[in-house]
Formats: sequence, structure tokens, C-alpha cells
Amino acid sequence: MASQDWFDKDFYKTLGVSKDVSDAELKKAYRKLARTYHPDQTQGDAAKEARFKEISEAYSVLSDKEQREEYDQIRAMGAGGARFQSGSGGGFEDVFSRFGQGRAQGAQQPDFDDLFAMFGQQGGGFGSGRFGQSTGGFRGSGGPRRGADVTARTTLDFQTAVRGETISLAGEDGKPFKVKIPAGVSDGQKIRLRGRGRRSPDGGESGDIVVSVAVRPHPVFTREGLNLRVVVPVTFTEAALGATIEVPTLGGDPVKLRVAPGTPSGRVLRVKGRGVQTPKGTGDLLAEVQVAVPSHLDDAARAALERFHDLEPRDNPRADLMAKARE
Repeated sequence: MASQDWFDKDFYKTLGVSKDVSDAELKKAYRKLARTYHPDQTQGDAAKEARFKEISEAYSVLSDKEQREEYDQIRAMGAGGARFQSGSGGGFEDVFSRFGQGRAQGAQQPDFDDLFAMFGQQGGGFGSGRFGQSTGGFRGSGGPRRGADVTARTTLDFQTAVRGETISLAGEDGKPFKVKIPAGVSDGQKIRLRGRGRRSPDGGESGDIVVSVAVRPHPVFTREGLNLRVVVPVTFTEAALGATIEVPTLGGDPVKLRVAPGTPSGRVLRVKGRGVQTPKGTGDLLAEVQVAVPSHLDDAARAALERFHDLEPRDNPRADLMAKARE
């Protein structure tokens, strides 16, 4: 709406508020009227649609601090008899140049997010994914407004998150769209699809789609950055005497690792290059040795362990622990 029209339009009267209305009261009045006159509620009633446009224009100006100040000044000039006609001395351009020529070219689109919230939307259209028509394009001198972002969620299995994959998600309109999951995406990470969100209401840049990723836990592997960790049980004799064991890899063949004699529980053996592979680097596979203690022994095994107990060194493995605890 051009600023020349502000002389003849009483936006306060349109919204049914006083000139000293607060921002909160202004928004409340707008929401109440918008709920009544919105086209989705009026079923093609042309008069009510025109009324809705008047309400939207009024709110777009009065809800913007700078535009409201300009509007009040221009209306005050009109009330004092200072009226101008196009083509007369000076004309509108001279008058409005004092208030910023950018605002004379178009009015701010109203903030529809509050209105959409009343209908259970998130800033988008009612059913169609789009809403209304632009009322002139530019928000003051700041240029067109950026379209709103759209949020989405997806849950991936562990291996898909590690390897990466292109998946399909359903959009707000029910139509599928493709999302490229990069290798190594982690639980809680967000993927931003530039320009795939809602369109700008006045010809500006479109918003983004922001996909929040959740990753299901794996029964064997865990992530440590680009490294994969797996806990590998070994028997007491394997840990004590040494052994060559097989260790699983994610989605591949097992690898063989040498457990050195006397390996304690908790020691980590590293397999280079068998972790998460991304363009930024490749992690390792960390195999944490865990000595498995048998819960049931037959008589022969118990007798053998008792003989070993008689022969094992008498050093107390907890001596250092007790000494440090007393420090």
C-alpha cells in the first residue's frame, strides 16, 4: 500500500483500537478480527475477504514501530489541513522523502505466524502449504522477507548414519522429498536443505528445510567421533596366555587381533581405518578387551584353578590402590 493512501485510511478504526494501543493489545485485536474474516473461514465471501485485506494492511503498518510513527505523523498532517494532490506544488514525493522513500513503495506483510498458530499451522498455508498473496513486496528499506524454515525429523539405524544414504521424507503437503544423509551423521545433528522451505511472501529468498536426525543405538558398536568402539570378551586363559581372536567390524568381515599374554581387562586394541569414513577423515575401530569370568565351574575346572591359585604370585594387585587412597 502506498503511503499516499495513509491520509484517507484510519488503521486504528479498522482494528477497533485507540491510538495509544499497546503492542500486545494491537496483536490481540488483530488476531480476533483475522480469525473472523480469514478467507478459509468466510468461504468465498468477497466483502469479508476485502475486510480481511484491510485488517492485514492496518496491522502491517501499526505493528511496525517505524511505519507506525510515520503513519501517525502523516495522519497528523492531514488532520491539520495539510493535504496534497498529485501534480500540485511539491507533490507527494517531496513530502514522503522526509519519511524514507523505501516505505512509500510498499507496506510490510503482516506477521501471519500468530494467525497460523490459531489454526494449528506453523507459519504455512491452510491445507495447501501456501497462504495469501503478497501485499507489495518490501518491508521498508530492508528488502523482501525471507521465507520461513520448515522442520522435519527422521530416525536412522546406526549403520545408515555411519555410511550415509539418500532417504525420502514426507513433506508438509504429503509429497515425498529426497534428503542426502552424509556419512558420519551423529545423533541430534541437523541437516539444512537450503531454499527448500516456504516461499517468501514478497519475492524474497525461500526458507530452508531443517531435518533433525536421531540415530538408533547399535547392539555392538558405539561412536566416539569418527572412531567405532566394540567391547570384545576374552577368556581368562586367552588374556593370561595370549591368543589371536576375531573382532567384528561394522558391515564387513571380521578382523583378527593378537591379544598379548597378560592383557588386562579394559585394554583397547586399535584397528586402523575401520571406523567411520567421511570426506573429512576416517576413524579407527577400538576393540576393548573384557575378561569374561566363568559363572559355573565343574569339579575338574575348579580343582585346576585351585592348583593355579597355590602357584600364582602372592603380589597384592590392590596394593597401589590402597596406598593412593591413603595419600
